[in-house]
Amino acid sequence: MGGTDKIGNKAEELKGEAKEAAGKATDDERLEAEGRGDQAKANLKQAGENVKDAFRS
Repeated sequence: MGGTDKIGNKAEELKGEAKEAAGKATDDERLEAEGRGDQAKANLKQAGENVKDAFRS
């Protein structure tokens, strides 16, 4: 479970980065903000995974 979650979180983070970059390139503030939100959500999930890993060790 942990490995696939981490991969999914990283994919979501990269998707957010792409959205943010596309928003900046097209001057679309909504898309840019959505990309930052996706990144924040992915980082939050990754932090949760790190906490779980710490308790498993």
